[in-house]
Amino acid sequence: MASTSKASRFFELADQREFAVCQAINRSVRFPPVLEYFRLVSRLGDGWFWYALILSIPLYNSSTGPTLALQMAITGLICTLTYKGLKRWLIRERPFISFPAINCATPPLDRYSFPSGHTLHAVCFQAMLFSALPVLAWCILPFTLSVAASRVVLGLHYPSDVLAGALIGGTMGWISMQWIAI
Repeated sequence: MASTSKASRFFELADQREFAVCQAINRSVRFPPVLEYFRLVSRLGDGWFWYALILSIPLYNSSTGPTLALQMAITGLICTLTYKGLKRWLIRERPFISFPAINCATPPLDRYSFPSGHTLHAVCFQAMLFSALPVLAWCILPFTLSVAASRVVLGLHYPSDVLAGALIGGTMGWISMQWIAI
């Protein structure tokens, strides 16, 4: 409980410091086609894009693809357990909940904000692809960056949630690739 109250105090201060940035980004992208792009990216980042990618990797590279696909699926499950556990333990409210001036442009998958699970998965898989299939990784990179940006644009996350998700996901992807060299 003591760590939760420390985390709670830390996030209250961080929320106040990040509010202006969140609000500026959230308000700057009100042009309907741009907003729809980020909604689509967010929806695909819910898992659909990654499921399709993982299923297609054996077709893209028949020699190492099946192993990489299995490794990505297992690592993705570990990522899910990690970010869900962190969210339940750290309990940071989403920006649109704490600050009604921030517009929530799409419904969240869960209540809490820290870290960004979408970004965590995207960067994890990106790191794995850069290690195993760099040409494909460069093709996927714009989507990964769009997923990370969408989290703040849509009012679902603070920039520090996205940064933490990227750091955790990148580390998990890198560690996964160290265990099984493809």
